Amino acid sequence: ESRWPFLFGAIIVPSLIQAVILPFLPESPRFLLLEKHNRSKAEKAFQRFLGKDDVSHEIEEVLAESRVQRNTKMVSIVQLLRTRAVRWQIVTVVVTMGCYQLCGLNAV
Repeated sequence: ESRWPFLFGAIIVPSLIQAVILPFLPESPRFLLLEKHNRSKAEKAFQRFLGKDDVSHEIEEVLAESRVQRNTKMVSIVQLLRTRAVRWQIVTVVVTMGCYQLCGLNAV
């Protein structure tokens, strides 16, 4: 019982290891390309991750996916509930998740 402070202190070791390693990890190529708009750093990150020199296909794939996501129409929850095609699926999922919470399955 007198050693419980050591249990709380044990989390310090993995935290310090992560803090030391974090600056050496590369940033995400998608983040560099889409958020920072830095194509050269994104290409270097892709080359590092994939281990190949020509990553133009991957860059174009990410850009195409980004264009598709920008053209996707967002729908509110009210609009989803008004759509007859998906209403039953939403009700089923909500009832199932509610039952999980009430029966204590998440606690297990």
